[in-house]
Amino acid sequence: MEKYFCEDSMSPTTVNKFRDYLYSKLKTPLSDKRPIIFLCIGTDRSTGDSLGPLIGYKLKLEHKNNIYVYGSLETPVHSKNLVTVLEKIEKYFINPYIIAIDSSLGNIQNVGKIFIEEKPLTPGLALNKDLPAVGDLSITGVVNISGNLEFIVLQNTRLFTVMSLADCITDGIKKCLDKISIDFSSNDRFSSNNLNKKQIKKG
Repeated sequence: MEKYFCEDSMSPTTVNKFRDYLYSKLKTPLSDKRPIIFLCIGTDRSTGDSLGPLIGYKLKLEHKNNIYVYGSLETPVHSKNLVTVLEKIEKYFINPYIIAIDSSLGNIQNVGKIFIEEKPLTPGLALNKDLPAVGDLSITGVVNISGNLEFIVLQNTRLFTVMSLADCITDGIKKCLDKISIDFSSNDRFSSNNLNKKQIKKG
């Protein structure tokens, strides 16, 4: 298995490749019965920075069993509340496996591509914001080119690019969760009735 995932969101094979790669990374934390948290970072006030909230909105029905979603169009997770949300996760979960999702800027050859890396991401890096690194796994979509005036670049990003990335990532996650549900329910490890109660803190 490759050290990281990189595929074009417009390729017809990307969703299934995404599913398989993400599944390979989630098998161990799921076997350990760790809560899986999709932390979708960004704001709906900027087209280029809306990738995370769009994915969170599309994933809202997946908020079940041992899967949790933070960040959506209705309740975005962004620079002003990220620390608070992380404190909330720390309060309610023990040893969660956090998948951080955010948009990014890159070179022109990577615009429209999806990256999955087994490392945290640093939100707001393009805008020089001092935010904590977050995530056991990071999923990023390159929405536009990096360079000068990143704030203006994000504001003038094509919605088509962001939506194509959001659709592809969401479909890949949903297919992965479907595969997990089938494979893990066969031995009842993924059943909500069998959830290790120590995963969620009381109070």
